[in-house]
Amino acid sequence: MKKFSISILITISLLPFLCSSFSPESPTDRRILVLLDDFSLKSSHSIFFNSLKSRGFDLDFKLADDPKLALQRYGQYLYDGLVLFSPAAERFGGALDLTAVLDFVDSGHDLVVAADASASDLIKSIATECGVDFDEDPSAMVIDHKNYAVSEIEGDHTLIAADVFIQSDAILGKTEIEAPVLFKGVAHSINAANRLALKVLSASSSAYSANPSSKLSSPPSLTGATISLVSVVQARNNARIMITGSIDMFSNRFFRSGVQNAESTIKYEKSGNEQFVTELTKWIFHERGHLKAVNVRHHKVGETDEPAMYRIKDDLEFYIEIYEWSGKSWEPYVANDVQVQFYMMSPYVLKTLSTDDKGLYHTTFKVPDVYGVFQFKVEYQRLGYASLSLSKQILI
Repeated sequence: MKKFSISILITISLLPFLCSSFSPESPTDRRILVLLDDFSLKSSHSIFFNSLKSRGFDLDFKLADDPKLALQRYGQYLYDGLVLFSPAAERFGGALDLTAVLDFVDSGHDLVVAADASASDLIKSIATECGVDFDEDPSAMVIDHKNYAVSEIEGDHTLIAADVFIQSDAILGKTEIEAPVLFKGVAHSINAANRLALKVLSASSSAYSANPSSKLSSPPSLTGATISLVSVVQARNNARIMITGSIDMFSNRFFRSGVQNAESTIKYEKSGNEQFVTELTKWIFHERGHLKAVNVRHHKVGETDEPAMYRIKDDLEFYIEIYEWSGKSWEPYVANDVQVQFYMMSPYVLKTLSTDDKGLYHTTFKVPDVYGVFQFKVEYQRLGYASLSLSKQILI
């Protein structure tokens, strides 16, 4: 797996930390490049695209082989997100290639990759570099003889009614997705060495990956819980990636279709696809789960000015403000697990910060009886949220 080049640790020397993944002034005023195999996808997947537009995104549609394709010009990126709805593309046009896509993510930008049974080596290579692997058998699809979607025509059980979701309000929102998601496509698995990837929609225990048109001659390589239908990756630089083996999952037909799992008596008038895709792309494009930290400060108890140094056994106060982007504005982030370390080679003090529920976190503690150069360190990682990692130096 390609290692993302932006370090998770940002060191601040006597200056407040500011999150820089996107502009705090206008975070939804962002351009997304959408690459298509065929322009007909603009109409067949229009509900999905219109959802993005209604949320303030500017979509630029181009064919994957457009000879003028470029992600940057004069060293500046032209787009903030890239959506690859071009599973059959053997190569991109213009200045776009595998390296350019990976550099785009390395630079802190977001990526959506949707494949299907026609997935090319190029699309599979992008997924592999992001830490997930599609089934190597080009004829294989996800099959489930128990949890398939009931239809009037008895098929090969490749239309899956999937409902094994990740349990994370940050990633999928607080409203429960009740209806199953219709999925028809190819399986992938998460590379065991990739700790940054998560299964967002998993196959059931009865699913397997194989050629639906032929009898099994050997056990399938991907079965049950090893199969991911939709995965996400949050890079160390907080860039976000979504990978799925079904481009049909985003289609108007699947959005509007009713659904019934063969194992259930409940029939839903509308599938969970639209809610699932909408909520997940809110996370992918940082409309939810994106944090910023500002106004890091400290001073002696009873004072207000930040000193150039402390003396041993001084009582000090530490403050930091943390906010989450709601899609429209920065709102106070409220949690009870934010900690600060007072650190020199190892933590001398570890304190859980109290919050006023308005974004302000604070604590007080006594300076250790040790001389040297210390750091206030806040390293915050929580499932579904952008990581915060910062430090501020002080002499004791």
